[in-house]
Amino acid sequence: MKAIILAGGSGTRLWPLSRKNYPKQFLRITGEESLFQQTIKRILKKLSASDIVIITNKDYKFLVQEELKNLGLKTQKVNPHLVFEPVSRNTAPAIALAIKYCLDELKCSGEEIVFVSPSDHVIHPEDSFVEYLSQAEFIAQKGYIVTFGIEPTAPKTGYGYILAGEALFNAGDIPIHRVEKFVEKPDLERALRYLTEGSYYWNSGMFAFQINIMIEEMIKHIPEIGEKLNLSYSNFLESFEGLPDISIDYAVMEKSSKIAMLPLKLYWNDVGSWDAIYEILEKDVDGNIIKGEVITLDTRDSIILGNKRLIATIGVEDLVIIETEDALLIAKRNEVQRVKDVVNRIKALGRKEGDEHLTAFRPWGSYTILEEGLRYKIKRLTINPKERLSLQRHYHRSEHWVVVRGTAKVRLNERELFVTENESVYVPKTAIHRLENPGSIPLDIIEVQIGEYIAEDDIERFEDKYGRE
Repeated sequence: MKAIILAGGSGTRLWPLSRKNYPKQFLRITGEESLFQQTIKRILKKLSASDIVIITNKDYKFLVQEELKNLGLKTQKVNPHLVFEPVSRNTAPAIALAIKYCLDELKCSGEEIVFVSPSDHVIHPEDSFVEYLSQAEFIAQKGYIVTFGIEPTAPKTGYGYILAGEALFNAGDIPIHRVEKFVEKPDLERALRYLTEGSYYWNSGMFAFQINIMIEEMIKHIPEIGEKLNLSYSNFLESFEGLPDISIDYAVMEKSSKIAMLPLKLYWNDVGSWDAIYEILEKDVDGNIIKGEVITLDTRDSIILGNKRLIATIGVEDLVIIETEDALLIAKRNEVQRVKDVVNRIKALGRKEGDEHLTAFRPWGSYTILEEGLRYKIKRLTINPKERLSLQRHYHRSEHWVVVRGTAKVRLNERELFVTENESVYVPKTAIHRLENPGSIPLDIIEVQIGEYIAEDDIERFEDKYGRE
């Protein structure tokens, strides 16, 4: 059995925390580990690391590698496989690309069972989930595409639903049903009816199948993708940009007659909105979820996540207040499904807050924009131990580096020097330079850029250990 982990999404429903350059799956919502890391650890209870294929957008390459490193996986000889989409596409092309990787690069047979999972869900107890994976493997071996249905506990309007049809057979003591139909997110009245009728399940977005069965169904129902699977992996990758932008639900699941549903009785949450966050996090005696410097008076049933500012609330309830370094969201909890509309408005105005955080992650560490104005930008750089930036130069800006913590090794044209705490170095325009952390603790730098053009693309790289152009 192989597992395909979908980690390329750029969801916006948890804005302003989740954005395109740092999406939901990498957030640490329920503990010290990200949702992505929790997904990997959950799969490792059933499969080895070498049986896991992670497919993600190329923009998240170094972020995913850092997440795996922090799990201790990148230090082992056997690691998960990484597949990078050359452009953002939906789940059907992504799954097809991962299948092709399994066939060509891992030499899997057409009878290999594959489990597909998003990387941004909360599931427990994990041991029960592992048992369900074994049942799904058994069902898939009979030639079915298995969809995982979650037994609903409330009339949720933010989930898609599955209508269970006739019982096909039992997997252990679990009755497996033919899928009658998939249902879009309902209004509250229909959701209440679904809950009462008892034949509807939440659509978890998780699947299992034999590779050859999925290929047959793709060729039948979406030949624009299915027929491309006859290509080699490298040729399929080259043609990826021309594939239709379509989900696996619309492409195959809603059309195929080979879908069987495995009902799951466990806790599942797709963390798809701030209301979902309210459900899973611990609350105080007033029903509030509070993080950061927050003072509340007569405040109830609210989410208040602070960052740097002191937040005070008086006489409010059922609010979502999320503060980041560059944005503040205030919404009624029953209106949070409209956050995506806010993000679309932000993007339409050409504002970068819709996609970008002030903090950006790089293979060597991260930087945070502290202040920016006409002809200047101030950043805080954190370079991880033993890492270094590329050998580079800029044509439109000079840089001044001040070391706050650690020791920096600096290449400046033909010179090489060490700069320690409270010391600085000036990098003129067009100077060939590199910044490196030779030490064992993170290196923190305050960088002041001055020039007529201070965008990130003013860079010419001569050498880069991470293979960037």
